[in-house]
Amino acid sequence: MRDDDGSWDEDVRLAVYHAFAHHGRAPSAPELADAAGGSLAVAKQALHRLAAAHHLVLDEREHVVLAHPFAAKSLGFSVMGTRTLWWGGCAWDSFAIPHLVEAEPEVLVATRCPGCGQPHALVVERAKPPEGAQVAHFLVPAARMWDDVLHTCANQRLFCCESCVDAWLAETGRARGSVLDLVTLWQLARGWYAGRLERGYRRREPDDAVAYFAEAGLTGPFWAPPAGA
Repeated sequence: MRDDDGSWDEDVRLAVYHAFAHHGRAPSAPELADAAGGSLAVAKQALHRLAAAHHLVLDEREHVVLAHPFAAKSLGFSVMGTRTLWWGGCAWDSFAIPHLVEAEPEVLVATRCPGCGQPHALVVERAKPPEGAQVAHFLVPAARMWDDVLHTCANQRLFCCESCVDAWLAETGRARGSVLDLVTLWQLARGWYAGRLERGYRRREPDDAVAYFAEAGLTGPFWAPPAGA
């Protein structure tokens, strides 16, 4: 079904997200073409517009590499449901998947602490946050997250504790970002992508995003929108 402007963008967007949600992978070329009235060229044009609007991320070969909360390659997290195995885009995205995929209310999120290499496996469910001493460290402030979104996602990681965060920052020479406990990370993730698998989804405006962050307990300069937004 064409959009009001005559494009196939929404059908292509849904094809991307449904392929990830249901199969744990990006759509194939025939699937993309089917979503764009039978034309792969039209589908690729739609993909570029969707990437420009921050609905997804393409690599240099025009392949979808990120369609938050799903990734097409490992960025440090695997997310295992009863039916599907996904790559999570980051700690935030991995915790979001059971809230978005209706058929998977509980998943197993696996990763390693960047500070010491300790493996972690957490059961993340829709009903309540997981228990544990682990923390998430977000390196890139909210206003800059889309400057290099792959770098941003690769640096939203789970650590054993704040001591491991401090050790990793000292080793890498990076400045401290924002540290979230598991409850706050779960609260951030649970409603952020609501509606993304449905037709007509709209991304949050900056003010709406700030209000959402505040509801999760995340305030201050790190979580502020871009200047002038």
